[in-house]
Amino acid sequence: MARRLRGAAVLALALLVATGCTSTPDGAPAGPTATPSGQPAPVAVARVCDHLAEGPTTAPAGAVTVDPAVVDDLAVKTRNSPPHTTFWLLPGTHTLEPDRYAQVMAKEGNTYLGAPGAVLDGRKTNNYAFSGTAPDVTIRYLTVQGFVAPHDEGVVNHDMADGWVIEHTTIQRNSGAGLMAGARQQVRASCLRENGQYGMNAYKTGDSIKGLVVEDNEVVGNNTDDWERREPGCGCTGGIKFWAVDGADVRGNWVHDNRGTGLWADNDNNDFRIERNVLEGNDGAALIYETSYNAVVRDNTIRRNNWVEGRRHAAEGDDFPHSAVYLSEAGGEPRVPARTDKIEIYRNLLEDNWSGITLWENADRFCNSPANTSTGYCTLLVKDTRRCADPAIGTAPLYADCRWKTQRVDIHDNRFSLDTSVVKCAAECGRMAVLSNYGTYPDWSPYKGKKVSEAITRQQDNRWHDNAYRGPWTFVHDDPARPLDPGQWQGAPYQQDAGSTFAPGAGG
Repeated sequence: MARRLRGAAVLALALLVATGCTSTPDGAPAGPTATPSGQPAPVAVARVCDHLAEGPTTAPAGAVTVDPAVVDDLAVKTRNSPPHTTFWLLPGTHTLEPDRYAQVMAKEGNTYLGAPGAVLDGRKTNNYAFSGTAPDVTIRYLTVQGFVAPHDEGVVNHDMADGWVIEHTTIQRNSGAGLMAGARQQVRASCLRENGQYGMNAYKTGDSIKGLVVEDNEVVGNNTDDWERREPGCGCTGGIKFWAVDGADVRGNWVHDNRGTGLWADNDNNDFRIERNVLEGNDGAALIYETSYNAVVRDNTIRRNNWVEGRRHAAEGDDFPHSAVYLSEAGGEPRVPARTDKIEIYRNLLEDNWSGITLWENADRFCNSPANTSTGYCTLLVKDTRRCADPAIGTAPLYADCRWKTQRVDIHDNRFSLDTSVVKCAAECGRMAVLSNYGTYPDWSPYKGKKVSEAITRQQDNRWHDNAYRGPWTFVHDDPARPLDPGQWQGAPYQQDAGSTFAPGAGG
C-alpha cells in the first residue's frame, strides 16, 4: 500500500527529487511512494561511496592486529593463523609483497575489519587482493584499490568461494572486476567504483551461483578500460554482470554513470528480484536480461540511460530501439523453478531514457547455432547441447526447448516520461518495442522466415497494460521502420496497452 506523506515529509521528498539527492535524512533506503494517480514516484537510495560507515577504532576482543608499516603483514598473519580468525587492520595503507601473484589466501570463516582509514593497496602491481576457495569469509569497513586483475577476473573473492559477505567496503580503481561472486554471497552497503571492467562479475567457473544478495550498494563509473571498444561485441562490461545465477535479490542499489550497461544478467540466470534501485546515467541500458528466465522488476527509478550508445547508433543510421530495459531471448518459464513463472515489470518510473522497454528474440540464436554467442551453453530445459541438431530439433519437444524465448512478459503500472529537449534526440528515441529478425541461419535451422517474429509478437503472451505515458512515445511491433502511434498500438491487431493513458507533449 502506498504511504501518504504530509506537511514537512512532502517537502523533504520534493527537495530530494528536485535536487537529484538520492539519500534519505538517515541514509537508509526508502521505498517508492505513489503519486495521486497511483503511478510510481522516484526511489531514494543512500549515497554510499561518500558516506560509508566506519569500522571499529580499537581491535575487537581476540582479533589479530595488522600493521600497515609491515609489508605483507596481512597475508603473513592470515597464513599463520587458524580458520575463523578476525583480523583488524590499523589505519593507513596496507601492502602486499611486490609480486603480481602475492595475495591474501583467506581461510574458512575469517573476518577482515578495517579501522577508519584502512586501505589495502595493490599499487598497480598485485593482481588479486583476497583469494582462495575457503567459504564464509567476511570483509567489512575496508578500502581495496589499485589491483590489476586480468580481463574477466576479479580482485576480491578471486576464486569465487561461497558464502562471502562484503559490507561497508569500497572496492575501487582496480583492473578487471572489483569483485567476483560465489553461492550465497552477500554484498551490502558497499561502494564498487571506477573499476576497469566490472564493479562485480557474478560468475563461477563451471557452476551456477545459487543465491546472491546485492543490497544498498553504490555501483558507479565502472568499465574505465572501455572493453567494448577494445573488443567490439564482447558483451563484457558494465556495473554488474550476472552469469548463470539462480536466485538473486538486487535491491536498494544506486547504479549510475557506468561506461556501458548498469546491470546485465546474461546466460541462464533465473529467479531475479530487481527492486527499489535507482539506475541512472549509464552509457548503455540500465538493465539487460538476456537468455535468462523468471524475474520481477519493480519499484525502480530508471532515468537518463542509454544516451551515449543510443545517440551513437542513431548517428550510424541504426533504427533498432535501443532501450533502458532490454530483454533479449528472456522470458517466463513455469518449468524452471522460481518465485515467479514470468517476467513481470511493474511500478517503475522510467524517465528521460533514450527509449523505454524492448523485447527482442533473435530468430537465429538457439542451442547449437553458430549465432549463439554463449558458446557451448544451452537452455535450462536441454542439458546436452548436441541434442539440438537436425533433424531432431525440428520436432517436439526440442523445437520449443532448444530456444531461449522472450515470452510471458507482463509490463504494467509503470510511468514512462520523455522530454526530447532533455534527451536531445530528434529521431530513433522514445520507443517501446517487441520484435524479432527474419530467420536465415544456419542452413538447417527450423526457425527460418517469420516463425519467431510471429511467435514473439502474437503467440508468447507478451503484453503491456495499465501504464501511464507522457511525451512523444511511439511503438514498434516487429518493424522498426514503421513505428506505431498510441492508437495503432492499442488497436487491432496489436491490442497492447489496454487501460493505459497517454499525454502528448514534453514529459514530466
